[in-house]
Amino acid sequence: MAELNGSPIDGEDLKSLALVNYAHFTSMRIEAGCRVRGWDLHMQRLARDCMTVFGTQLDTENVRTLVAQAVEQLQTPTTVRVTVFDPGLEMGRTGAKANPDVLVTTRPAATLPLPALKVATVAFSRELPHVKHAGLMASLYQRRVAQQAGFDDALFTETNGDVTEGVTWNVAFIDADQIIWPSGNVLPGITAALIARLHQPSVSARVNAAEIHGMQAAFATNVSYGVRPIGAIDGHQFDTSHPLLAELSEKYLAIEPDQI
Repeated sequence: MAELNGSPIDGEDLKSLALVNYAHFTSMRIEAGCRVRGWDLHMQRLARDCMTVFGTQLDTENVRTLVAQAVEQLQTPTTVRVTVFDPGLEMGRTGAKANPDVLVTTRPAATLPLPALKVATVAFSRELPHVKHAGLMASLYQRRVAQQAGFDDALFTETNGDVTEGVTWNVAFIDADQIIWPSGNVLPGITAALIARLHQPSVSARVNAAEIHGMQAAFATNVSYGVRPIGAIDGHQFDTSHPLLAELSEKYLAIEPDQI
């Protein structure tokens, strides 16, 4: 399903998004009954990024109405993406006054739980890392390279080896009963924020890829699957049965979703 400002779309509506791709978005997992975890955080992200990308306020109540309309008949968990873009913004005039539209699309949500990830590190930084923007080409290319090398995904690092984030997910490490979120230029994930609220101590600190052997476990966070164990990074194995992994997943799934 795809609706632009609440109406069915046609090819002309998406021409700007396809050709210019100047946009930002958020994705969320909608449960039956039009409910989503962290709705307020998703709206804060959209409002913040809209101001950064387009220099204008986003009507988040309108977004609520559009998403509710799109998912009101859904009976199974669904991943919903809200993309904000301006069809009238030209590639040569991105500095013009913007009047962004709201595109709501849906796809079936992943069936949980998912298997542990095996990832490869790569020195790479996303453009505008603090914005969840539509410029995914370079990041997805790193995923492709990793998968062709036999891994499931890529984990980004700074040039000095400091771990930052995954291609479309945040990463965290477990040291005893403490959760460590790598500091640096990363996209602040909604799921990561919710999990950080659930468990203390939870800290942000420098984590270098050369030092991860000292960690007991690692996991990825994303709205599509919540908490997903990481079984290996560059061949270093982690404990996917660490009790805190199951505890975090259970606590996350137990969060009462917000009614849209």
